[in-house]
Amino acid sequence: MKGYLYLAISIITEVFGTAMLKLSEGFTVPLPAIGVAAAYGLSFYCLSLCLKTVPLSLAYAIWSGIGTALTALLGVLVWGELFGALKIAGLILIIGGVTLLNSNGKKAAADPSD
Repeated sequence: MKGYLYLAISIITEVFGTAMLKLSEGFTVPLPAIGVAAAYGLSFYCLSLCLKTVPLSLAYAIWSGIGTALTALLGVLVWGELFGALKIAGLILIIGGVTLLNSNGKKAAADPSD
């Protein structure tokens, strides 16, 4: 469970870092530029801690998928970016992909005594 807490912190700090990246205006505004470095550093550190207990394929799918969806939502809510049908479809596909990666697709091994 601790791995998923680290994953959540990693996602939140990555989205924050991305928001600061926009505010840094090409790293010309110092405070947001520092925010980018700090947030991404903390994000990757927490992601590395998460990977001690959560499989890489699962953790990365969740991290990138939820991070992308939250960043798109942030763009719409904070910066007034357009949110049309294609963006909605893309987010649904991302969420669907993350869901599929989270599902256990392994079939039970055949019992040799059968």
